[in-house]
Amino acid sequence: MQDVFDILGIKPTDDKERIRTAYHKQVKKCHPDKFSDEVRQKNAQDRLIELNLAYEQAIKLVSRKDTNYHNVPAIKAKKFALNLLEGGETESALRQLQRADSKDDEWYYIEGKIMMSLRQYEAAHRSFREAVRRSPDNMDFRAAALEAALAVKKRNNPIYRIWDGIHEIFRRFSQKRRLFR
Repeated sequence: MQDVFDILGIKPTDDKERIRTAYHKQVKKCHPDKFSDEVRQKNAQDRLIELNLAYEQAIKLVSRKDTNYHNVPAIKAKKFALNLLEGGETESALRQLQRADSKDDEWYYIEGKIMMSLRQYEAAHRSFREAVRRSPDNMDFRAAALEAALAVKKRNNPIYRIWDGIHEIFRRFSQKRRLFR
């Protein structure tokens, strides 16, 4: 990645306009039409190809930075999500976790915990299983996956479905009450 910017003679923090300007300067210096010697023309042609590839890659990298401005480092997103989850803000915790710039075994474990809090047991089970797949020796991940699997099995029982429905009604009612206080 750094080579691309070195080829163009720019910094990774430069914007698209600066990349274009540097690219055009470099192309003017080494354009094959400037040389009459066949060897120098061939070298210039090779350099031009190198510049074209570097330019395309640099524009892609800068464009990608523009679209990822909402992302935060995974460690910060996970920590913030855990704090929100402990405070009972499960939806906010999930939103913050989704902002992580990468996903690892701990990320999937936290997502599973959030899904369990939201009573989304099947999604929680999938998340915990991914955490176990990535880190098979972690017993906390395995225990959480088992707990989620049991919750999925219980949820298929009609009595638990009714109980979950009643619980959801009370949860929504208490949220509305907090808003009006």
